[in-house]
Amino acid sequence: MRPFQSQVVLGLLIIASYSATQLSAHDGPDPICHWTFREELIDGQKLKARLGPDGKFSRTPEISRDAWGQFAVFSGRRAECQIAQDLNDIKQILPVQIMTVAAWVAIDQPETWGGLAGTIQDNGDAESGWLLGYSDEVFTFALASKGADDGDGKLTYLKGQTKYELGRFYQVVAVYDGQSMQLYVNGQLEAESNVQSGPLLYPSSGPFVLGAYHDQDEYHSLKGKLREIAIYHIAAKATWVSKDFERLQALANAQSTSGQNALSYIVQPFLQYGTQTGMSVVWQAGGATSGDVHWGPTAECNNVQPATANGQVYTGRIEGLQPNTQYFYRAVSKAADGQTLQSDTSTFQTAFGPGTPLAFAVISDTQKNPKVSGTIAQHVWGQRPHFLLLPGDLVDQGKRDSDWREEFFPSLSPLISRVPLYPVLGNHEQNAKNYFDYMDLPDPEYYYTFSYGDADFFMIDSNRKVDPESEQYRWLEEKLAASKAIWKFACHHHPPYSSDENDYGDLWKTSHSTRGDLRVRQLVPLYEKYGVDIVWTGHIHSYERTWPVREGLAVTSGGTIYMVTGGGGGNLETPGPYRPFFQNHVHRSHHYVMVHIHGKTLELRSYTLENQLFDTVTLQKQ
Repeated sequence: MRPFQSQVVLGLLIIASYSATQLSAHDGPDPICHWTFREELIDGQKLKARLGPDGKFSRTPEISRDAWGQFAVFSGRRAECQIAQDLNDIKQILPVQIMTVAAWVAIDQPETWGGLAGTIQDNGDAESGWLLGYSDEVFTFALASKGADDGDGKLTYLKGQTKYELGRFYQVVAVYDGQSMQLYVNGQLEAESNVQSGPLLYPSSGPFVLGAYHDQDEYHSLKGKLREIAIYHIAAKATWVSKDFERLQALANAQSTSGQNALSYIVQPFLQYGTQTGMSVVWQAGGATSGDVHWGPTAECNNVQPATANGQVYTGRIEGLQPNTQYFYRAVSKAADGQTLQSDTSTFQTAFGPGTPLAFAVISDTQKNPKVSGTIAQHVWGQRPHFLLLPGDLVDQGKRDSDWREEFFPSLSPLISRVPLYPVLGNHEQNAKNYFDYMDLPDPEYYYTFSYGDADFFMIDSNRKVDPESEQYRWLEEKLAASKAIWKFACHHHPPYSSDENDYGDLWKTSHSTRGDLRVRQLVPLYEKYGVDIVWTGHIHSYERTWPVREGLAVTSGGTIYMVTGGGGGNLETPGPYRPFFQNHVHRSHHYVMVHIHGKTLELRSYTLENQLFDTVTLQKQ
């Protein structure tokens, strides 16, 4: 290969503040695409390319500067720069079999699946494209070719070794020479693979983007900074990558001590698993090395509880509290340099035992729509519940960090910063690590029980096995048999009974429907045997309350009521044309439910997004 073919990163690795003289002094080929993020190149949502096609921002980024020039600050809120809505529009200029892509980038918020530049489809067996990206710790390079040893249509993911520091700029270079893949970070080769070979395998369609991982069913946008990105149709040699980085090493060294890793809250404090004597305060902070919960009977919060850390997620468990008592708290995060950051002061109320009236809220399927779930959270807080019950699908994709950080927690913060959250897993949580990192619940966390006032609650993961031989079934029967509470409630995501139009059989095309989840219906005999009063579920984005059901019949007493409360934010669904025996009340709207208990009396009231009452029922124990 001729010498100039290895000098592939030259233009990219020269930051935008370099002069034209310095650029011309570095001989080598031009990139086929070159985007720098400078104020004069951004016109509204349009990014003017130095070479190649222009881009369009979904959100106009902030342009910031330092001693080395300008860069774009990506917010992470579904922010990307789309070079082509369909890569076929630019496919004629993209690399065919040999390529290099390189960037100067800083990550401000980790993602399990993060993207910097490329086009990719990673959907089951349909894997294609290439992507320069990052994970929650390191930089990555994914690529599929037509001649891979393990068969066409399979992506190979390279992972770097350097664990990036938040806010620090890195030089990241990915190379494919038709026979091997390589990933360089700050001039050093950190990963390589010979699995892929031959021409690149591009998706049949899909976007080509900068600053996001964007395929058919997943979207993860960058929260961080980009100086520039370039693509070449030649393969860089290690010596030239290293030599080019050495010339700019001062930039990388300066960034490591530039204070880019700012102390900040990623998730504001929220409450979990309140008992008569304890409460958990959970939050996420970037740039922190430790955290404390300051709490007390007054807003001074003179008591301090050190928090445990799980990565950036901090949990302070306060114990030794008095039942049915108001307390104040705030979270304090500390950086290595001694800097501190404290949250606003908020309040919580501890739980209580039998004999005291209880009120709580039920909201499910908050996924996808923070505007709706945020409005509902405000309405619920206005009614001052003791806690929130959430039967699953908190987010749209549990593995997508931004769904938690930018949608779920901000929208529900007005409520769950003041009352504890008791959730169960839905199918959209994907059993993701995020759920278990954020939730502070009794082991094993995917099922648990708690008591509040005159009620016992049994929380189940209906994504896992619930048949009579399963661990959850046996646990549930043991706990139900031991319960002496006046009221018994179960909570899981999938409904044993549902009138939905198409989830359990398309009732607009056939009369055949199971009218509920048969797998979860295996729990019904337990509910009937041990006198469970109400089962709260979600999954169906609608509202339904059944008559009391016992032995497959609607009864006037002695049965269990099943309620679908999936109106917390997801796209609404519709009941089918057939009215089954169990159906009492159906309602298509975003909604929430308030439950009030005083001794042997239960009052249930359901409200629309506009805070209008649309269903009410009173249950009286004999």
